[in-house]
Amino acid sequence: MTNNDTYHVLGIMSGTSLDGVDLAEIQFTIKNNQWHFEILNSETISYNGSWLSMLKNAVTFSHDQLQELNKDYTLLLSSIINDFIKKHTIENLDAVCSHGHTILHQPQDGFTLQIGNLPEIAKLLNQTVVCDFRVQDVELGGQGAPLVPIGDGILFASYDYCMNLGGFSNVSFAENGKRIAFDISPVNTILNFYANKLGLDYDDKGAIARTGEVNSDLLEELNALGFYKLKHPKSLGFEFVKEIVLPIMETYDISIKNKLATFIEHVAIQTSLALPTKKGTLFVTGGGAYNAFLVERIQNHLPKMQIIIPESEILEYKEALIFALLGVLKLRNEVNVLSSVTGASKDHSSGIVYVK
Repeated sequence: MTNNDTYHVLGIMSGTSLDGVDLAEIQFTIKNNQWHFEILNSETISYNGSWLSMLKNAVTFSHDQLQELNKDYTLLLSSIINDFIKKHTIENLDAVCSHGHTILHQPQDGFTLQIGNLPEIAKLLNQTVVCDFRVQDVELGGQGAPLVPIGDGILFASYDYCMNLGGFSNVSFAENGKRIAFDISPVNTILNFYANKLGLDYDDKGAIARTGEVNSDLLEELNALGFYKLKHPKSLGFEFVKEIVLPIMETYDISIKNKLATFIEHVAIQTSLALPTKKGTLFVTGGGAYNAFLVERIQNHLPKMQIIIPESEILEYKEALIFALLGVLKLRNEVNVLSSVTGASKDHSSGIVYVK
């Protein structure tokens, strides 16, 4: 479609940890086939209480309720994006590249749903919009996730491993000349669930978990879950948390601090098991990177690994940055989803382009 050497775009991401909508204004430049980026402005807009509740419970909605939610969320998202554009007096955008918000993710049944990707979003924004990046991959037999690894390979190739600690954790790395990636385990979907029970949005720096004790029976049961034995490609959705992990944790009559401590130990163990080589550089982003106790436990299980946490702008907005890149690759008609990562039948250029 277009092959400029500079692109001015917005990257928009709403993750499963429900922190809010991440928005990043990005300038990409390509010199000698090398991509460079600058984050010009960035912001996270939190969801209000009623939206939080709806997004948490939407996994149980009927088809009609989901259609209604999709319309309402598209309106909400366009309003948040328009406010961001106005606040930062952003002009001359090449595109808005939006992930939307995942409600259902069942690639084994050939189905994934991200709301906020309806065609009218282009008119509501009066911008070219690139969105709905996951559906095509699932149609091609892929997991539809994770999609960030191609961006890791293009923008962050100097690190041995790139790991995101968000609602779920995922990792990507180069193996035999190909990018490999997969989801490791739930993270903030569980940790925040129990922090919420204490009236907190999250367990700041893991301070509460740090005071807890690991329950060995619960830890053993979590580590024995079938998902961890699967070979990649593999991905997780909120259904896994709601239908499998939380029901197990709720059968244990132990304090919340002990549940938090046990789950952090579980995440740390699964992280160490997931990495084929236990040394090198591990580049960590996502909200979970602020959980100092979690990072310490991962380091404990990977003593020879150098853990690198970048400055806050990349830490918090890396996914928005990479969905901006995926949108630009789509505009250039270049591959933006790797079959080596998702298990799809071929590499492809995914997403839908709505012209204003």
